[in-house]
Amino acid sequence: MTPLPQPADPTGPVAVPASGDRRRHPAPAHLVFFHGSMDCGKSTLALQVDHNQSRQGRSGLLLTQGDRSGAPQISSRVGLRRDAVELSAGTDVRLLVRHRWAAGHRVDYLIVDEAQFLTGTQVEQLAELVDESHVDVYAFGLTTDFRTRLFEGTQRLFELADDVQRVQVQVLCWCGLPGLLNARVVAGELVREGATVVVADTAPAAPPGPGGAPEVVRYQVLCRRHHARGQLGPSPSGPGQLALR
Repeated sequence: MTPLPQPADPTGPVAVPASGDRRRHPAPAHLVFFHGSMDCGKSTLALQVDHNQSRQGRSGLLLTQGDRSGAPQISSRVGLRRDAVELSAGTDVRLLVRHRWAAGHRVDYLIVDEAQFLTGTQVEQLAELVDESHVDVYAFGLTTDFRTRLFEGTQRLFELADDVQRVQVQVLCWCGLPGLLNARVVAGELVREGATVVVADTAPAAPPGPGGAPEVVRYQVLCRRHHARGQLGPSPSGPGQLALR
């Protein structure tokens, strides 16, 4: 009697298909969105995901828009950075990938940092690459803007992503509560009006230098209560105490 074929060992190594093989023999691809507040480690995670994917022999393309460094790269506050392709609002992400394929380069996955700045149309293009071209997409972005409203790209990713995950690295408000909201600070004061996109970092404003003005725009992560109050730090009387008049 001819023995029946045995199933593959589920604990053994699994080969990750190349993009060309995936187009001939489609395997499920996924659109995954990681989100959180500033300082929660989104860019660090993006670079770690890229590292893990590339170690399996896969070829990826890194995309960003408005990185804090001002350069076309994905940069992390812990010092990690990699060159990336800078997107604009008019970039068709599908054509970007297809041009890479036409030039003979594989694209098995995309890493998209600062995904909150994507347009709704660009998020739909990412979903099309997942569904029609079997390219995995890992997007990383802020949950809300300085007004506590969803960014356009964030909202559309919530609506279309196969998997939505909040980045688990906890960021604290100055009071010790979880910091969930991004406050825009201009000249030391929290502001609630202005352009949705103003690229700045979370570092405190630098003191004036010789012949130069200090940085006047920065961001600070606050809990919901202190964001609503516009309170960037403890009062002279101490947190939670009534101020004497």
